[in-house]
Amino acid sequence: MKTVPLLNNIAHIIIILYGKEEGVLDLKEKQKIILKAIIEGKTQRQIAREMKISRTTISRYFQDYEKAKSGLMESDNIKLKEEIVSPPKYNIAARKKVKLTDEIIEKIHSYLGENEEKRATGRSKQQKKKIDILEALHDDRYDIGYTTVCNAVRDIERKTREAFIRQCYSWGDSAEFDWGEVKLFIDGKLKIIQMGAFTTCKGNYRYADLYYNKKMENFLHLHAEFFDQVGGVYREIVYDNLKTAVAKFVGRNEKKPTEELLKLSIYYNFRFRFCNSGQAHEKGHVEKSIEYIRRRVFSKRDSFSSLDQSREYLRQELENLNLKPQVLAENKSAAQMLSEEKEYLLPLPPKYDSARICERRVNKYSCFEIDSCFYSVPDSYVGEFVFVKIYPEKIIAYYKEEEIAEHKRKYGLFEWSIEIDHFRQTFLRKPGALANSVALLQATPKLKDIYKKYYIQKEKDFIELLEIISVNGLDKIIQAIDKLESINPEIVNTDKIKLLVQRDETKVISLTSKRDSQTEAYSKDILANYAAILNFSSREEVKVI
Repeated sequence: MKTVPLLNNIAHIIIILYGKEEGVLDLKEKQKIILKAIIEGKTQRQIAREMKISRTTISRYFQDYEKAKSGLMESDNIKLKEEIVSPPKYNIAARKKVKLTDEIIEKIHSYLGENEEKRATGRSKQQKKKIDILEALHDDRYDIGYTTVCNAVRDIERKTREAFIRQCYSWGDSAEFDWGEVKLFIDGKLKIIQMGAFTTCKGNYRYADLYYNKKMENFLHLHAEFFDQVGGVYREIVYDNLKTAVAKFVGRNEKKPTEELLKLSIYYNFRFRFCNSGQAHEKGHVEKSIEYIRRRVFSKRDSFSSLDQSREYLRQELENLNLKPQVLAENKSAAQMLSEEKEYLLPLPPKYDSARICERRVNKYSCFEIDSCFYSVPDSYVGEFVFVKIYPEKIIAYYKEEEIAEHKRKYGLFEWSIEIDHFRQTFLRKPGALANSVALLQATPKLKDIYKKYYIQKEKDFIELLEIISVNGLDKIIQAIDKLESINPEIVNTDKIKLLVQRDETKVISLTSKRDSQTEAYSKDILANYAAILNFSSREEVKVI
């Protein structure tokens, strides 16, 4: 009786040496066991001896096979079919996790919750990775391995993984809008430029433009340009929670739109929809478009002499991208899809006035301030309130519905845009302030050249000239100066310029001739006397001969 345990131990040692422990058989060995039992009619003991496998293992696999086979005969069950032909595997269902306790799982949940909070508050780069979670557990004196932590995190995240629903869009149905950043060298300086982009949901047509900021006038300008480009209006525009679209949150999910968005919606007759917070996939077309445009367009070139040059480059590259065939659209390009979609769009009204509107008081320097930059108006409006329309590229000021000034938009800090013509009345009272004024410094190069060449120490005459320029334009003044210079450079003055501009050239010439009459008469007398001497000398020579 004592020989049985010994034999079992020997058999177990043989099994270990041959590597045939329970549960590690492959599909080919399973097939041999079943065929030897059914076709060759061998007993389980014989099969175990031949294949050097434990008889218990042989018995278990054969019993499982017979059970599945008999069950399949009673009902056509696909699961039983799979069980019959599947390779042997470990039975891990009843295994208990020794290291991964409920306490540790709760800790891992808390760390993942912290990561989620950091992502929601813009601290995604400060999240704990799996190795950081392991070290935090070790610091709390928990005995657990890295692989166990990784598997636990994967299981937890799999349970919370989100499913997405593919959408189908109709022609003219929807477009999506978003902002993104692009880092470009503008005039040799690295600047963060804001790129606003639209993407149509049906045809994936992309439109984008570049701005220095994301203010309301740029938001409105983008919409007006996009609708103008596609030749119509989409029925719905999708936004995330940007400040120019959402004025404030009302409750947990409802958002109150900005007044400007409501006006834009009324004018173009489109409805709008906001994404849920932190759910960028709800506008996945444009979310991918921002990354796609940034990579495909500006990876090739990122240095420009001006923002206008970069905008023109972007337009050209977008035109090329919209001409590329799309696999998901039966190899039709986005431009082709848009041409088919145009007839389904809402009618396009005249272009929307995209200005941001505000009221400003004119300061003692006869300037008003917009976004930390200053713009001049005529000096008669000092202390008055002016109505200002702010466009992406220009600033227009009004007083009682009358336009009084227009400037090119500036985007620096404490920059000044001053028109010298706005200060004529002040310079008449304070002519000495002209030479070192910012107004003269910012004047056009041609006007500064006229001042330096003809009007230094003659500031009052130059201020008079400014009034003539305001009426007739600088080009006519330059033509008059050129004519006077061709006669005599020393006679260039405001009176003669004014006469020439008024086309009374004969009067100018007569004034010039009066001034020089004595000199001309004296010169003629000298020439006559010199001619007489020559004639007398020639006659004496003849007599001598």
